[in-house]
Amino acid sequence: MRIAFGTDERTAVTEAVIEELRSAGHEVEVLADGEAWPHVGHAVGAAVANGEATFGVVCCTTGTGVSIAANKVPGVRAALCTDAATAEGARRWNDANVLAFGLRLTTEAVAKEMVRAFLGTTPDPGEQPLVAAVELVTRPANGDGA
Repeated sequence: MRIAFGTDERTAVTEAVIEELRSAGHEVEVLADGEAWPHVGHAVGAAVANGEATFGVVCCTTGTGVSIAANKVPGVRAALCTDAATAEGARRWNDANVLAFGLRLTTEAVAKEMVRAFLGTTPDPGEQPLVAAVELVTRPANGDGA
């Protein structure tokens, strides 16, 4: 699988996540490395929305900024997660396609657990009507996605 990865700061945690993804056999495209969080979120979100990557992983100090920025890209469902159970639920119930987390409090072990849970979980087909409803209610009034 091709994974778009972005961070506003390289740390031991980001290096551990990149290594975890690569050792699991994923192709990792590092985008917006060291850029400001709005650019990180947008770059990874755009790669996922355009089909250049299957999933995205974004991080910044709290994870909030990159998740907000990624969610501004139509078709992106970024989930800010703090543990593996939340990451699994984001995929299962929300069909999230971008995992966001904060670097301030996330350990290497927890970050790797979240990535494994996120990528190892499939969406619940029964939730697809709700996922589709989110896409409808977040579409701009003019309907052109801009």
